[in-house]
Amino acid sequence: MDLTLSLFPLGWQHYLLGGLLIGAGVALLFVFTGLIGGMSTVFSSTWSFVVQRPFFQQERFTASRTWRLVYAAGLVLGALVWWLGFGGGVPETTAVPVWQLVAGGFLVGYGARLGNGCTSGHGICGLGSMQWPSLLAVLTFMATAFLTANLTARWMA
Repeated sequence: MDLTLSLFPLGWQHYLLGGLLIGAGVALLFVFTGLIGGMSTVFSSTWSFVVQRPFFQQERFTASRTWRLVYAAGLVLGALVWWLGFGGGVPETTAVPVWQLVAGGFLVGYGARLGNGCTSGHGICGLGSMQWPSLLAVLTFMATAFLTANLTARWMA
């Protein structure tokens, strides 16, 4: 059995292209503006518009909320353009119930705040800007993912 076919049944090239585009985008943002484009801070800085609690009114959220919204809009627009141009225009579907998607989204958001950033933010932006706490976070995420995947595989077998 070909391992490449089983791991990437639709090919690996689009994953490589996506990774290169994400890396280039984050690098260009940093080189031209000095800003680090993590997405979990977009969540908190957006809430700073409507929630007056002290956590959301911190300077780091209120001072960056405008550019972060533009950044997030660019990501959504870029995904839309890619989907319309290369995705075939067919909407993706899932058999996962809506309540599980909402619960999973809440847990991911909570974990991202608890970890002071999401896995991709630490992996792409944090490591890219040589932040040692991000290295520790990525190693922790990966070790937890490997352990969870192995335990789940044994439990499901």
